[in-house]
Amino acid sequence: MESFNERVYKLCKKIPRGYVTTYKEIANLLGTKAYRAVGNALNKNPYKNVPCHRVINSSGKIGGFALGTKKKIEMLAKEGIEIKNNEIVDFEKRLFKF
Repeated sequence: MESFNERVYKLCKKIPRGYVTTYKEIANLLGTKAYRAVGNALNKNPYKNVPCHRVINSSGKIGGFALGTKKKIEMLAKEGIEIKNNEIVDFEKRLFKF
């Protein structure tokens, strides 16, 4: 059976370039309310092909990132996502629903 972390990574890989999802959305898909556990799994992400920078807070705020928030913002901006005051502009439009 796949570990919790592996299931998080598998879902994260489905988020298309230019979109984001939330820790809460991933947790809900996994049948849990352990949003922080999703964040912890992403913080330990060992894979280059898992775009964990595309997972943000439910409020539209950027949230944490193992390489730092500044790097996360840079990576999202390269994908065409506009960010102001550590928040996604047009959050609803950029939100990926599985």
